[in-house]
Amino acid sequence: MKKEVWAAGDLYEPYVGRWSRVVAHEFLAWLGVPRGARWLDVGCGTGALTQTILRDCAPRSVHGVDPSAGFIETARRRTNGASFEVGDAQALPAKDGEYDAAVAGLVLNFVPKPERAAAEMRRAVRAGGTVGVYVWDYAGKMELMRYFWDAAVELDPAARTLDEGLRFPLCNEKALRTLFREIDLRDVGVRAIDAPTPFRDFDDYWTPFLGGQGPAPTYCMSLDEGRRAALRDRIRSRLPFRADGSIHLVARAWAVKGTVG
Repeated sequence: MKKEVWAAGDLYEPYVGRWSRVVAHEFLAWLGVPRGARWLDVGCGTGALTQTILRDCAPRSVHGVDPSAGFIETARRRTNGASFEVGDAQALPAKDGEYDAAVAGLVLNFVPKPERAAAEMRRAVRAGGTVGVYVWDYAGKMELMRYFWDAAVELDPAARTLDEGLRFPLCNEKALRTLFREIDLRDVGVRAIDAPTPFRDFDDYWTPFLGGQGPAPTYCMSLDEGRRAALRDRIRSRLPFRADGSIHLVARAWAVKGTVG
């Protein structure tokens, strides 16, 4: 299988970017960061979380960092009122205590050393400030991906090694709580956030997997036409269609927050 692709923001957006925005709204309300704060969005991607901070939180400033130049380009094009730069979550381009809040949405599990990234977020936040992260519940209620991988593994047992539910042990309540306590954050809290993910029809569900952005779409597009068609048909046979042809799933994220001492 070819390397996972994270480059084309316009293709990533219909895959999970649109659902990230739903989670982001509830996540930010839960964090409760005061108005006028300086925010750092780590692994900002196409700007979904940044844009929600601008809309919901009345920030003094928002700065987004992401390793993908393609995603940064998309974020800049779509976002007014924030700054962006290409950078590494494990070595953030930030001064000690420069921000009031550092957040990361749907990214920490993809960082080679998530504990280093979390420590960097803590370093970049002032005493009394907030660090917050959310990740998909890949092994459980992130249903649009679970239907995909369960079908893929039935047809191709080798795909099990690519299943995010197995690859990312960080993405659960216990692991996230432990991570934040290990970087000496105070008042650590964890919660689940469930986002409805309705699809108009099967094409609305399936087409984003053809964009090649992220593990599941990358795997999908690595298949030849016949195997891809077999996967498509297997998934279609399992999805819970309503009478009007729509599909209503749930995307659960696990969120964790803590305060810098």
